[in-house]
Amino acid sequence: MTLSIMTSTLANGVVEVAPSGEIDVENAYEIREAVAAQLTEGRLPERIELNMQSVTFIDSVGISALVAAFQLAGVSEVKLIVTRPSRFAHRQLWVTGLLGLFGNPMPFGGADAEPAITGA
Repeated sequence: MTLSIMTSTLANGVVEVAPSGEIDVENAYEIREAVAAQLTEGRLPERIELNMQSVTFIDSVGISALVAAFQLAGVSEVKLIVTRPSRFAHRQLWVTGLLGLFGNPMPFGGADAEPAITGA
């Protein structure tokens, strides 16, 4: 499956970047480029939201691209958060310890998708 990215400006001046499909080594750079484009086009947005509800797969290179996009936005003093992550994307962010960096989003589909934490 390929990756497509839709970008829109919400009523409150927030820019939503919505990737759909698989984010992997072949196309992860597109996420960073989509964020970079929002930071170079005229007036800076107050916030960029990565709506990841339609992300079916994300690998380590994709996670790295998200972190690079977060850092790029931060340099411009724009907050970047993840919203509505698919269960798979949420799990990957949780496993890598990056949920907090991206605003602690709940998985798309509700709290029942929250990973169970078991311990000794």
